Amino acid sequence: MVTTGNAEVEFAGGDKGDALIVAVRCQGAGTVKVAVRPVHVSFPLECVAGEVSTVHNQVAVSGASRGGVVSVEAPTAVRWSLTVGRGALAKEEPPGADATSPEGS
Repeated sequence: MVTTGNAEVEFAGGDKGDALIVAVRCQGAGTVKVAVRPVHVSFPLECVAGEVSTVHNQVAVSGASRGGVVSVEAPTAVRWSLTVGRGALAKEEPPGADATSPEGS
């Protein structure tokens, strides 16, 4: 569902050890501010007119298995969509890692 303006979306609890995954996509000029409660995580997403911007965050902090609310603050000129899910924490690539280069080079 694509929406504009401010909104709150509730999410249910999950299995202990799973990451909470929050993905936001937007289009239009402005900044979308996202806050996840009760885990006290927030992040902005800069949106550009004529382009689709996406941010995908995994939250793996104490309390992430509990249910909560994702709050979105967005200018009315910005269209946005939100996906909230749960899953195993993806491993991060170390800085400068390149899957095509041999290890140790």
